Amino acid sequence: MIKIGHIEFPTAPVILAPMESITDSSYRSVCKSLGADLMYTEFIASEGLIRNARKSLNKLILSDEERPIGIQIFGHDIDSMVAATRIAEKANPDLIDLNFGCPVRKVVSKGSGAALLKDIPKMLKMTQAVVNATVLPVTVKTRLGWDESNKCIADLAERLQDTGIKALTIHARTAIHMYRGRADWTLIGEVKNNPKIQIPIIGNGDIDSPQKAQEVIKTYHVDGIMIGRAATGNPWLFRDIKHYLTTGELLSPPEISERIRVCSIHLNKSIELKGEKRGVLEMRKFYGNYFKGLLDFKLFKMALVKTDNYGDIINLFDEILEKYGK
Repeated sequence: MIKIGHIEFPTAPVILAPMESITDSSYRSVCKSLGADLMYTEFIASEGLIRNARKSLNKLILSDEERPIGIQIFGHDIDSMVAATRIAEKANPDLIDLNFGCPVRKVVSKGSGAALLKDIPKMLKMTQAVVNATVLPVTVKTRLGWDESNKCIADLAERLQDTGIKALTIHARTAIHMYRGRADWTLIGEVKNNPKIQIPIIGNGDIDSPQKAQEVIKTYHVDGIMIGRAATGNPWLFRDIKHYLTTGELLSPPEISERIRVCSIHLNKSIELKGEKRGVLEMRKFYGNYFKGLLDFKLFKMALVKTDNYGDIINLFDEILEKYGK
């Protein structure tokens, strides 16, 4: 049994990572229906919340079908993070997550996300302040360190645990590496095998298949795994991983009719959440992965990403089914 605060999982949870412009409510609900055990919102700027920015507040939209669900926030100012936590708490999530791992320049340049890896005392002070400010379980997502010469996670994990967080997710790269190169899970294993660590350790980085999921769980003994980019447009990955971990069997890839069915559900939920114009626009980034591997699909993909009309997209789905469904 794996416990994150009051949330219990019978086996190692397979978790959807928070991803900007990807893990909105529409896509989270799709991933949940296909086996995701725990999910997080897109990361939300603390300054946006305390200033009542519409974009930030819209990210607080949660539905019961997504539970358990965590709200992830980021920022550089401790008081703002505390205030944002109290605002997020009103959305009734199951937990609050602190983003100390985002390496994107526009985040890091403001002293947020992975930039806190260059100021560990401030990171710890911020974490403690948030833990003290909420009754909800608080978790942290971070990286191995800022760069190759500053891989601090082994010591940092203990110090974060001491603040009272209920779980720690570690991305197996440094901030400088961003998403390049191969993820190095060695230090994640070192953290997990530290007898002083009592909270669940979640591993993240390069998990793109059931076999890879099983490998990292068996090799590094992590309590759960988090999947990011590999799940974009491939929500079946959660189902496939959980089935493989339970039975040792690989499921067949989804048929074209199943891909269209799930993609249509996602599209409709996106429109319901954001209106037709924006809902259709924000689906464009997903089509390539939903239909990955289909031969001579380029013309269909170009048509899908150019149209802003819902009816035209449904007609294209029908044409795709007719061509590839036989």
